[in-house]
Amino acid sequence: MTRECAVLLPGVCAALADPRQPGLDDTCLEKLLDWFRSLTWFDPTVELVQENPCLTELITSVLALPDPSPSILSFTLQLAGILASSESRFQHLQEEKLLGRLFGQEGPRGSAAWEEASVRSAWVRGVHSMLQHQPALPFLCSTGGMDVIFALQGDPSLFVASAASQLLVHMLTFSLESETSKALSAKDCDWPVCAQMIVKHIGESLQSSSASHVEQSLKLLSSLFGSCFGSCYAAWTEVLWLDIAKQIESFLLEETAQAQPLLANLLLNVARSPVFCGTEGSFWALVTSALEHLTPVQAVPLAVGLLKLCKCPQDVRIQALTVLLQPLDCILRAASQRLECAGLLDESVSDPVTVESLLSSKTSCAGLLCQTLTHLEKLLSLKHLRVDLPCVSLLHSLMTILQFCNGFLSPASPLGSTISRNLINCFRVQKSALDVLAALSEKKDCDTLIGSLFDVLLAYLQSPNTSPTVLKKTFQATSKWLVHLQELSCSNSQWQQTEKILEDVFVVLQKRLCSPCWEVRDSSLEFLTAMVKCLRDQKEFRQCLLSSEVLRLTENLLEDPESYVRASAVTAMGHLAFITCFAPESPVTGSQYNKESIVAKLQEILSTDSEGFPRRAVISIFTKWLREGCTGQLEDTGQFVSRVIQTVERDLDWEVRLGGLELVEVFCSQTICQLSQCPYAPVSSAVTSSSPQKELLQVFCRAKLFGFLFRSLCDCDKPVGQRACDVLIGLRGHFYPMSTLENPQEVEDSPAGRGIAWLQRTLRQGSLAQNLPRDGGDGVDFQDPESMMLALGAIDLLELHDELNKSSDHVEESPQSLLQDILATVGTIEDNEVDCY
Repeated sequence: MTRECAVLLPGVCAALADPRQPGLDDTCLEKLLDWFRSLTWFDPTVELVQENPCLTELITSVLALPDPSPSILSFTLQLAGILASSESRFQHLQEEKLLGRLFGQEGPRGSAAWEEASVRSAWVRGVHSMLQHQPALPFLCSTGGMDVIFALQGDPSLFVASAASQLLVHMLTFSLESETSKALSAKDCDWPVCAQMIVKHIGESLQSSSASHVEQSLKLLSSLFGSCFGSCYAAWTEVLWLDIAKQIESFLLEETAQAQPLLANLLLNVARSPVFCGTEGSFWALVTSALEHLTPVQAVPLAVGLLKLCKCPQDVRIQALTVLLQPLDCILRAASQRLECAGLLDESVSDPVTVESLLSSKTSCAGLLCQTLTHLEKLLSLKHLRVDLPCVSLLHSLMTILQFCNGFLSPASPLGSTISRNLINCFRVQKSALDVLAALSEKKDCDTLIGSLFDVLLAYLQSPNTSPTVLKKTFQATSKWLVHLQELSCSNSQWQQTEKILEDVFVVLQKRLCSPCWEVRDSSLEFLTAMVKCLRDQKEFRQCLLSSEVLRLTENLLEDPESYVRASAVTAMGHLAFITCFAPESPVTGSQYNKESIVAKLQEILSTDSEGFPRRAVISIFTKWLREGCTGQLEDTGQFVSRVIQTVERDLDWEVRLGGLELVEVFCSQTICQLSQCPYAPVSSAVTSSSPQKELLQVFCRAKLFGFLFRSLCDCDKPVGQRACDVLIGLRGHFYPMSTLENPQEVEDSPAGRGIAWLQRTLRQGSLAQNLPRDGGDGVDFQDPESMMLALGAIDLLELHDELNKSSDHVEESPQSLLQDILATVGTIEDNEVDCY
């Protein structure tokens, strides 16, 4: 603690304990506690309380109050716990007889203040902070604290109940730390006193007739096995499991028990423990039983968790996959007249009638399918799934679901008819199914169904009943499968099928680009951009694109009334330019889609559009063009960049200005690559004055980069200044390798020295943008190569970088500022408005 804080602290403590003072803002008190946590973390000695007796005086004063405010009592409980977190301070507070009066029977537990959830929560948090050393455990056990914590597990406040459960997990784990070396196997385990109390409480609660007590213990066990206990305390984990396994099994067999929903999470957390990694033993038999007896809604999360485990036995893994796929298997069978027709699965884990009844119910059908499909999409994204998915049947099932949802399939079976009625126009299921469909495009063995798949996708793209959100998902899935189709046609020479599908897609796209719904127009443009990114090098795609009206319609949307659509149109036009303008042999040379025309249109948007989104899109496209070398020869590129940054510099949107700096950064690195001996290599000091260096500076000065960069250093939006500083530091690293910077005195004596010195001073004040005319000031010429070489070498850019990266509240965040704020606030009658960061 600093001397300044030590001087202020007694006044703060006195104000906190004074009932006549108005209550402090809770944020202030929380920040004060954060400060004490950091103090005690770095210094476990007793000196903190001995040298600052005002802390114990505060606790004593609050305890003496007949009716302390809940906020001050809560603060005191937490402060005492934090102070008692080291053994030496714990003993000191015990000698002062303070801890028993706070956390023991004579504390607030029996008072009216206990009715406040904030006080109960503070009591739990205070105990949790204190339990960092072994002497705290017997103190809590001897003062009846364990019974209080057990009771708080069922507290009406979820925050208090959760904190109590976390505290019990911490206590059990902590009480075993000193016993770890003693227990070599389950037979050697002898629970310490505190742990024994917790384990006994768990056992009694599991056998209780109270459903809430059972639920509390199952939640506690899930948290316990899910914590470091399950992985670090193998012997005790095994003992605890053996104690409760029979009871857990009985819950599974009682199919109406309220405990069942919690069992899946418990079993999954136990399965993650190294104790149960082997294939032998009764545990996996219990997991298998759970997969059979839990309802599908409860079993699916368990099944997915098991499929992600590295050391799950293969037979259990296959069973888990069967549970996950059972609803989709039912869909396939229901689509046929005979339910015994082939589906996804050879056999079921649980009774198929259960799944059929859920899918037959209007209330549960969509929920079960969405749960299954969401988990399936996540599994498909895994790089290493240790079980094979039946991708062809899975794709068939997804297509069936989508056809049920839009009413394009009329199943012959009664079950199929019921499911179809439940799913008609169900947006949730459509979106989930399309997500999985998109993920399946990465699989290589679905080629036999690709024609039927595009029939389903095109039906959704064409249907006027497809909602905008579902249409967006359909576009995303279609773009992924088009890439897969292109790869397939290249290898199998299926050009005709590919060409027909692309033609159909472009016909639909033309219609959707003219939709009265702006979300549809926006999604259509995003789809077009995605296709161009992936397929622009494919001849069939280019031919279909150029023979359609898509180019004209996209250009028209540059003037759309909705700014999101204009931004998407800019992005689409920017990517289309790789086909219409920048291709080696552009098929539309000399047309309205030439490079000059498109650049002019986008520059007009950058200059005049009233919304930020289109302008951001333009600067992003310009940067992409520059990265890919599409802006012409070096001189033309310099002029292009110069025009763009002069427009960007005046933009009120900081993200546009930031985009301008990214453009400059790309231009600088490319120019250095072209004019230097080796790409990205700093030049040696021997050639610092050589022609390439001068030429580089001349190019940058002609493009007016330095004025833009130095003015951006003082931008009112910090990210802009930070990026400008990064670019300048990168340039200095090229022109001044190995920190061979200019001598400040020699700079002062040079002709341009006064101007550079003024520039350095002005930058330190952060006022360059206001003080500096566009063409320089006080002799600073941003277009003079020699002056800019001097500026790069003389100005302390690293100091500026540190200043720009400082938090804006780095002064106000100090503990001293917090204490001053508290003292300034207490004693006033007005509403608290404290600057407590």
